[in-house]
Amino acid sequence: MEKYRALVVRENEEGSFSKGVELVDQGFLPANDVLIKVKYAALNYKDALSASGHKGVSRFYPHTPGVDACGIVEEDKSGRFEPGQAVICTSYDLGMNTKGGFAEYISVPAEWIVPLPEKMSLKEAMIMGTAAYTAALALYKMENNGQRPAMGPIMVTGASGGVGSMAVAILKKAGYEVLASSGKQEAVGYLLSIGAKEVLDRSAVNDESGRPLLRSEWAGAIDNVGGNTLVTLLKKCGRNGSVATIGLVDRAEFDMSIYPFILNGVNLLGIDSAETPMNIRTLVWEKLAQEWRPDHLEEIASFCSLEEIPAQMDLILNGKTKGRVVAEM
Repeated sequence: MEKYRALVVRENEEGSFSKGVELVDQGFLPANDVLIKVKYAALNYKDALSASGHKGVSRFYPHTPGVDACGIVEEDKSGRFEPGQAVICTSYDLGMNTKGGFAEYISVPAEWIVPLPEKMSLKEAMIMGTAAYTAALALYKMENNGQRPAMGPIMVTGASGGVGSMAVAILKKAGYEVLASSGKQEAVGYLLSIGAKEVLDRSAVNDESGRPLLRSEWAGAIDNVGGNTLVTLLKKCGRNGSVATIGLVDRAEFDMSIYPFILNGVNLLGIDSAETPMNIRTLVWEKLAQEWRPDHLEEIASFCSLEEIPAQMDLILNGKTKGRVVAEM
């Protein structure tokens, strides 16, 4: 492999950024342990920010985004993996300041790689990707803190997005009754089809009464929104339930009293999917391959070529995508 195709984002002299598929030399890749021929890569909001020149995501250009990739090992200097082995690489620094998955090849440290579980295909791995992994990690932490289906329904906010869709499907598969919140009326049928029992407008999770505590309406929640939505989820959470915070579509800050924590014993759980220890990462991927494997994966995903990724990035930045977008190499 002397040259390969990659989506390259370049910083122009006037400070603007451009992106397009280029034929680049192997030297464009970083010198890491494992060379992987990419079969599928999935689009995330962070990738679109990277391609827009967001220096909080990617500092160095030219760059290739793509925080999710899977494929076949071509060579491994560490000796941990065999040539021809199917593997998954998500999060860590991939697609941020390490050239990412929107390319025919990636080069990554061996410590970032998860062997593909036996009961999972590469296509399924990328339909799920960081989105399903993050949602499943949230459920894993919730259950470690005592969450159980018998306690009552779980609310998922930002439910029509990639992580939200996966959270709905995974919770349903794990035996939970799922409530979904979305501001997209056109997504109601989709959310019901992938596992939601009821779809509520986002106003239902945006209490502006100022009251420190509200009547319980769910036993726990997975939140993609932040801000006052997160406050509302905590105030309406049942006794000893858990609310997992995994996103900040609205805003990062929130202001509230401590009453839900000290009167109802509510747990607020932070989910960091990027730097999860490998033993937990592997365990969660195995759960996704087996008892938590979402149904209706094909309904959650749409597929595109590498050349179509820039247009999909524009759509995700404008909130126009639904579910997961996967690039086939």
